[in-house]
Amino acid sequence: MHPAPSVIFFSVFSGLGFGLLFWLGIGYPSPTGVVAFVFFAIAYLLSVGGLIASAFHLGHPERALKAFTQWKTSWLSREAICAVAALIVMAIFGPGAVFWGTHWHVIGLLGAALSLGTVLTTAMIYTQLRTVPRWHMPLTPVNFLSLSITGGALLGGQVTWAFWLIGLAGLIQIATWIIGDRRFAQSGTTLASATQLGSIGTVRAFEPPHTGTNYLLREFVHVIGRKHAIKLRVIAILLMTVLPMALLMIPSAHIAGGIALLCHIAGVLTARWLFFAQAEHVVGLYYGKR
Repeated sequence: MHPAPSVIFFSVFSGLGFGLLFWLGIGYPSPTGVVAFVFFAIAYLLSVGGLIASAFHLGHPERALKAFTQWKTSWLSREAICAVAALIVMAIFGPGAVFWGTHWHVIGLLGAALSLGTVLTTAMIYTQLRTVPRWHMPLTPVNFLSLSITGGALLGGQVTWAFWLIGLAGLIQIATWIIGDRRFAQSGTTLASATQLGSIGTVRAFEPPHTGTNYLLREFVHVIGRKHAIKLRVIAILLMTVLPMALLMIPSAHIAGGIALLCHIAGVLTARWLFFAQAEHVVGLYYGKR
């Protein structure tokens, strides 16, 4: 799949924002006053900024409001509803901490659940696609949720939780890559099955369907060399897991914690780029790309 920057930015930074809202909702941390305002401001800037970025990938951004109408069948619609609900509930919860120094725990827990629900629905947009076998597996939403919760813990200064969650997220990411590499072959999808001509003999492409590029090739077929993919995976794991864990082991070093956060975000961006770049859409079979 074409790794569009707007979708990468959206999925990473909105995940961070809703991850921080989750931790604020369950009371870790439990800031009040100006400190609470700063935490909520960061969470909303990331969450809303990411959602706005996603609109740039729409063919008709002016129709974005229609996304709310198809909640019965569309994960995109469910994501939009969950996101708005989470932002509204946390907007009710936030002023209590900022202005009155109190935390309405029931509202906070509801907002935390809706925040994770938003990340889950985002992941399900990709998980539901049978045409992309690498995404069509349970590890996809687990991967999104683990990175969101981990990033939120880092942003919220939950060092102990963040340390162990970073390690867990790294293991989940590695498992996602290993299992994902086998998904296309395991799906049994071939040129023969795609054309339904396998029963009459061996099927092969005689000529490309088009002499030039087209929308399908631009959006659904992106080829990345195996050597480059391996290098990027190593870079992603080093940045999102190994370096942050090492930095968090430095006692009482706020600067090290900030660097750990930046390293983790850089690693997640790299991994998310690979998430799209390595996603083999079955339409590539028609063009001899798989």
